[in-house]
Amino acid sequence: MEIYSFKPFLAIVASLLGAILIVATRKKPSLREGCSIAAGIAQLVIILSMVSAVLNGGTLRFTLSSFIPQVSIAFRVDALALLFAATASFLWIVTIFYSIGYMRLHREQNQTRFYAAVALTLTATMGIAFAANLFTLYLFYEALTFSTYPLVTHTGTEEAYAAGKRYIAYHLGTSIAFLLPAIIITYTLSGTFDFRPQGVFPAGANTTVLVVLYFLFLAGAAKAALVPFHAWLPAAMVAPVPVSSLLHAVAVVNAGVFLIFRVILNIFGRDLIQQLNLGIATAVVASITIMLASFYALRLDNLKALLAYSTIGQLSYMILGASLPNQIGETGGLIHIVNHSFSKITLFFGAGSILLASHKTKISEMAGIGRFLPWTLGAFTVGSLSIIGIPPTAGFVTKYYLAIGSIQSGWLAVFFVLLVSTLLSAAYYLRVIRTVFFGSPGENDNAASVEDEEQQHDVIHPMGEVSYFIVAPMILTAVIAIVLGLFPNLVLALVRQVFR
Repeated sequence: MEIYSFKPFLAIVASLLGAILIVATRKKPSLREGCSIAAGIAQLVIILSMVSAVLNGGTLRFTLSSFIPQVSIAFRVDALALLFAATASFLWIVTIFYSIGYMRLHREQNQTRFYAAVALTLTATMGIAFAANLFTLYLFYEALTFSTYPLVTHTGTEEAYAAGKRYIAYHLGTSIAFLLPAIIITYTLSGTFDFRPQGVFPAGANTTVLVVLYFLFLAGAAKAALVPFHAWLPAAMVAPVPVSSLLHAVAVVNAGVFLIFRVILNIFGRDLIQQLNLGIATAVVASITIMLASFYALRLDNLKALLAYSTIGQLSYMILGASLPNQIGETGGLIHIVNHSFSKITLFFGAGSILLASHKTKISEMAGIGRFLPWTLGAFTVGSLSIIGIPPTAGFVTKYYLAIGSIQSGWLAVFFVLLVSTLLSAAYYLRVIRTVFFGSPGENDNAASVEDEEQQHDVIHPMGEVSYFIVAPMILTAVIAIVLGLFPNLVLALVRQVFR
């Protein structure tokens, strides 16, 4: 059942108006941040108002413009769109509160530009989530790249601008070289840009062309950070923690995964994907990405870099689920869009809190810090256990569905990848937890005297937890990561609608 509704467009406009109000109130920081919060709440309320219709089997549609035949800027809200949009919108609000504490305590410059760019980023994210066709999705996909560039380069350092160049090169380069040609070829073969439940290609389409086309889409989805298009993500970690939290744990990376899900479900269709053995090919690419990212993370000492490579692997869990030839595996991939977002943003929030309290970025320098930042490291531990997949956290639900899906489909190699990568993630996250809770300050400096250790102790822990604005969002997302593990049906009800 299709329902004509302005709501998808209103959700996009809410964050766009928020960006305008943020700039207009730039001379009054509290009012500026209040406008950002208000815009986020308004957007989330609009999104949640569409949940009932979608759960009842409806699809909301709105056409903004049809300027030439078969080409329109149109929006379509189904279960997959709501899953992505609601997660990003809710976590935008949480990140705003966190950013208020972080940006002020860290004395960041250009805060108005930061809040406005984040609002524009959410505008582009909603456009991607609600896109009814490839043309609309492509417009907002490119808009997401440009709106996030000021955030990646926010600090204005040479390192930041170098990361920004890489960011643009990967995203704009791959979308023009691969994604745009893929969209044009799709239209040539099918005569439409629209997303359709069973795919768009006619029965007689050339299989070789379809296989090449599919890999063009995969290469064009650089935001999903599949190997070899993953290097932009660790480089972008030069940005402030709130940027890494929302953009590189939720909005940007999930946009890439969302694009791949749309291609699999609504451009090719699940039957054609399996008929052409593209599910196996996708699983191979995702598995290689997971293993390389996991092994590389083992050797890292920088906490944000470790989280970046962990993110690369976790994104491929979602894609791995999409590649499995059964609904159970696909459910694991879809639900991980939500589960990973809440778990990983908790970890990034924790990294930011540690930085503000101790000015430390290396894990080896954080020995014993958990005794002075119990709330921060407690939440960080929950996020870590969820990424590893320990019950009763959200990550366990993901691993359960992926494991059962891989076994039932007979893809034991995928199950082996899940098992090994879980052990690897346990190794590097438990190393962090052991260091921060059971390590002694100065234990990694064998040459340090007792006096030096005491002085280091005073410098590292001058005030403990830094701000309620920092701690509260982190605890909230950690609690939700547990709630999603205990009550997965809160999200599964929406995920099941994707397959109807």
